[in-house]
Amino acid sequence: MTDSIPAFDPGTSTDEILRLVEGIGLTGTWGWAFAANRQAWSAGLHDILRVTPGRVEASYQGLLSLVHPDDRPLLESAVEVREWGILGDHTVRILRPDGVLRTVMMRGEVFHAPDGRPLRAAGVVVDVSERELLARAHRVQTLQRRALFEQSQTYFATIAHFPILSYPREFLELTGLRNEDLLENWLRAIPREEQGYWRDEVPALWQSGKPFTLAFKQILANGDRVPFRLTVAVSRGGDGTILNWNGVTAPSGVHPVQGTGALRHCLEQAIEGRHLRAARALLGCSMAGLAAMSGLSLSTIRRLEEDGEGPSSRARHAAVAALRAAGIVFCLTEETTIAVAARG
Repeated sequence: MTDSIPAFDPGTSTDEILRLVEGIGLTGTWGWAFAANRQAWSAGLHDILRVTPGRVEASYQGLLSLVHPDDRPLLESAVEVREWGILGDHTVRILRPDGVLRTVMMRGEVFHAPDGRPLRAAGVVVDVSERELLARAHRVQTLQRRALFEQSQTYFATIAHFPILSYPREFLELTGLRNEDLLENWLRAIPREEQGYWRDEVPALWQSGKPFTLAFKQILANGDRVPFRLTVAVSRGGDGTILNWNGVTAPSGVHPVQGTGALRHCLEQAIEGRHLRAARALLGCSMAGLAAMSGLSLSTIRRLEEDGEGPSSRARHAAVAALRAAGIVFCLTEETTIAVAARG
């Protein structure tokens, strides 16, 4: 016998729940009763649009007036909503009265009488500006990385498994190989005289969890054997387990990449207390001085230098950022050695 699930009765009205949701500041609603021509905006919608009640008519037409002119043709007109019962979902830009441009997702529905006549409409507006900014930044980064590859044959990759199951598109393009070819023999793009090192030594470097760099020759699609350099660092979770490997591969003649974004973040996780002490020595800086530079406490700096903080500690990145700002360079040299130097 299966127990029935009781009806949801939290003792809270729908209006109260709506106020809680809108209190986050990213959601607003509107409604329109056609017969009485009564329209209303919620407080959350006024907040998203940054309009005070009475400044802009709280109506569907008023909402349309705030949509960016280039996006306005995407939306249904007031006639289409009221007379034809058409109201779709759209993502458009809103131009606030204060001149600020925001991106919102609009979702609406028209409710009909039994005979099919449109009775009323209601809609939800969600501010998705940050999501759109992140998506735009990702597109720009993708274009930048593609341009870097086309100009210098340099490419980045995030690997979720070792042995590798899915090879980077740029690597396949360079070598002319298919992913299934490499699953069958992962050394196909390596000259025969170097395969022994890759087979016997490189897997241990991957599994060590330490960042490493190595020079090798890669067989390109046209048969050329070109010197390349691979730099790899792991990304770790809060408990120290390896989440993935982040790497950059570039021809040996290309200016070495010290790491940016995710790769730099992963490389910094491998910086140990001895590296921090060496950096302080180069600067003639005390632990108290590094604490002041980084905004960390003296006890936190001491734990970092005694390797008492986990590899994913935010404090480590703050300390490294302060040292970089003071002129310290951390770079990966041969295999797993991290070098510490001061800019000349």
